[in-house]
Amino acid sequence: MKPSRRNVLRGVIAAAALPGRAAVAAAENATPASAAAFPIDAGRHFKERGLVGTFVLLSVQDDTMLAHNPARADTPYLPCSTYKIPNSLIALETGVVRDENEVLKWDGVERPVAAWNKDHSMRTGIAASAVWFYQEMARRIGEKRMQEWVDRIGYGNRDIGGGIDQFWLTGALRTTAREQVEFVRRLYADELPFSERSRRIVKDILILEKTDLYVLRGKTGLSGRPGIGWFVGWLERGPRAFVFALNVDMKADTDIGVRKEIAVAVLRDLGLLAKG
Repeated sequence: MKPSRRNVLRGVIAAAALPGRAAVAAAENATPASAAAFPIDAGRHFKERGLVGTFVLLSVQDDTMLAHNPARADTPYLPCSTYKIPNSLIALETGVVRDENEVLKWDGVERPVAAWNKDHSMRTGIAASAVWFYQEMARRIGEKRMQEWVDRIGYGNRDIGGGIDQFWLTGALRTTAREQVEFVRRLYADELPFSERSRRIVKDILILEKTDLYVLRGKTGLSGRPGIGWFVGWLERGPRAFVFALNVDMKADTDIGVRKEIAVAVLRDLGLLAKG
């Protein structure tokens, strides 16, 4: 006799608390093309903050996907600073920067985020989400090479219209949460057409937190305030990986940290960030 959906989800919750086991599963036959609902109330973390958004989580080894607000998970938005992930890969692969530690001189233009107003390398630039640094890298890459690489990796709608240093910020590029999950999964699984060196460097500069139990990698993005907030990345827990993408309608008075807060809260509810 096949287990009921309810019993399957109960089993997920029980398994989540056990380190080294699959903390995420879905109803029978669920696939990335057919995401299942979360076995916990993922939506409450949006509701408690008065926000609307989506959160998609893929258990890589199980090839199972969970989604809160699945219709929104297929809605395209500007990727904003989450595009710094492919931008970094392309910049390294084309040699417009030698490595993650090459420093570019600040142009002296005062920008609204104090952390941007100084010299940056790729390592410090992605940590501070320094827009000018990545705009300069995009200009060095150039429209022709950028389009070739965006087509090659199949990123979003592949449209880089709107300016070589603006297409991911205010231009024509659009991607969905589900597409972000697939792109990040390919990076984790070494399936993107970049050299091992480029992939290794980008994976390293994406590390946000590293403990004895897990490694959390990711990148946020924001298209103005109010606007769309993103947080995409993956959690490695032992031999297992859980890729995620969150986007949310930000409020003008909302702390920008809410993007990561919601994602981390859902991961904790699933037991993936619980202490062993």
